[in-house]
Amino acid sequence: MRVSFKVVMKYSDGTTEEEDDIFDTEEEANAFGLEQISNYQTGGEVLHLSNPGDYPLDENDEADYEVIEVSN
Repeated sequence: MRVSFKVVMKYSDGTTEEEDDIFDTEEEANAFGLEQISNYQTGGEVLHLSNPGDYPLDENDEADYEVIEVSN
């Protein structure tokens, strides 16, 4: 049985989201998780800059991730 890895995103509002991508190594999954955090932060900044009244910048709105093992 081969072990692969997935990323589960965790948000400050308590929600989680298991990503669909499957990685062969834990390092690849970690790199993907870090990229997703960067994308999340950038997206929040872009929304805020496009219309600050509708999208206030919340410094407490953070994302984290966890790498989990999955069996193929």
